[in-house]
Amino acid sequence: MDINNQDYWEDKYQNNATGWDLGSVSPPLKAYFDQLKSKDIKILIPGAGNAYEAEYLHNQGFTNIYIADWAQSALNNIQKRLPSFPKEHLLLADFFTLQDSFDLIVEQTFFCAITPNLREKYVEKMHELLQNKGKLVGLLFQIPLNNSHPPFGGCKEEYLSLFQEEFNIQVMETAYNSIPPRAENELFVIMHAK
Repeated sequence: MDINNQDYWEDKYQNNATGWDLGSVSPPLKAYFDQLKSKDIKILIPGAGNAYEAEYLHNQGFTNIYIADWAQSALNNIQKRLPSFPKEHLLLADFFTLQDSFDLIVEQTFFCAITPNLREKYVEKMHELLQNKGKLVGLLFQIPLNNSHPPFGGCKEEYLSLFQEEFNIQVMETAYNSIPPRAENELFVIMHAK
């Protein structure tokens, strides 16, 4: 099973096999978004899927949100729900080929969806895409790592060693407001690009 390709993820959306999909904005991310002051910061949500975080931000008046996903169906879903979302901000793309820079990148089930052998590349690409002092904010699963299928988990110690060279880690703590099925299994992170 090669999950690192467009067809794999498109098939998931075509067959409604999206068990990771919460159907709404994740509570830890909502709480973070609610304290943001500037509505025009440039935001990327990679591997956004149905992009409930982007929908929430858009509905709160944020004007510069970009969504990247491999699955056209996922992008179509957000466009159906939010016809006012700028079409040019819906990027059908491989995250690792993106060329731009952002103030904030939101991590929500993307890191756990890529195979563990791509994690160092993920860190490098996140750093490259963030403007100086830009932030990577989101949730990482703290569940046992498996090598056969997503979600690919990990632990705080692994994540600290993975990110600390490129990022100043401001917060990496168990989320206090996860949805019940994910309680104690999510680390909320705020990191600044060095």
